[in-house]
Amino acid sequence: MTRISVRGVAVASATAVTAVGAVVGMASGSEGKTTQTVDVAGATLLAEVPSGAQAQSISDNISQQASAQQASADAAAKAAAEQKAADEAARQKAAADAQAKADAQAKADADKAAKAAADQRAADAAAANRSKARSAMTAVDSSTPPVSVTPGSVQDMARQIVGNDTQFQCFSNIVKRESGWDYTATNSGSGAYGLVQALPGSKMASAGADWRTNPATQIKWGLGYMNDRYGSPCGAWSFWQAHSWY
Repeated sequence: MTRISVRGVAVASATAVTAVGAVVGMASGSEGKTTQTVDVAGATLLAEVPSGAQAQSISDNISQQASAQQASADAAAKAAAEQKAADEAARQKAAADAQAKADAQAKADADKAAKAAADQRAADAAAANRSKARSAMTAVDSSTPPVSVTPGSVQDMARQIVGNDTQFQCFSNIVKRESGWDYTATNSGSGAYGLVQALPGSKMASAGADWRTNPATQIKWGLGYMNDRYGSPCGAWSFWQAHSWY
């Protein structure tokens, strides 16, 4: 913006007045007098005074600059506010993620502890059942005294009960590996009992109350089990060969 000189305006005004006076003197007929040259030094300063249009333009420029500065300040303030909001959102998300991770870990720990407790209860129950089965199998029923037989006679008994030679051979393959044809054989780990290692041995009571001491009762129960579960002793033997149990 062009600065206006007050002195220049005053000089310009005085010069203008002097000039007007000189013109008036000449017009009044003072022909004999020598016209004095008017000193108009500084008169050009009048040109520095902005006209109405120029003043309006300058004012508009100032307004535009102020508006631009205000817009720049507003934009900076908005950017700062947005950055602050973004930082706060990131902080909250990080806190939420950390809490979620902590909650997940706590749940995993609780689930692990619950599973361990359940496994322990199951193990305790299994141990109790095995102990109970062993106690039942070792109890001697005075009403059913042991049958005096030899392994050979037990096999002959089984051959007669099974009937079919092929099925008997499959039956024999299983019994030989499970109990060695010992009808009092007891598995100290699981509590399985008898020729066919019934678990628990008391299952064989369905074939006779003397299941503890009578090999014939055990053979009948074992044959029925193989037929019901595998279709035949040979079906049971095929399964046993693949799994080492039946």
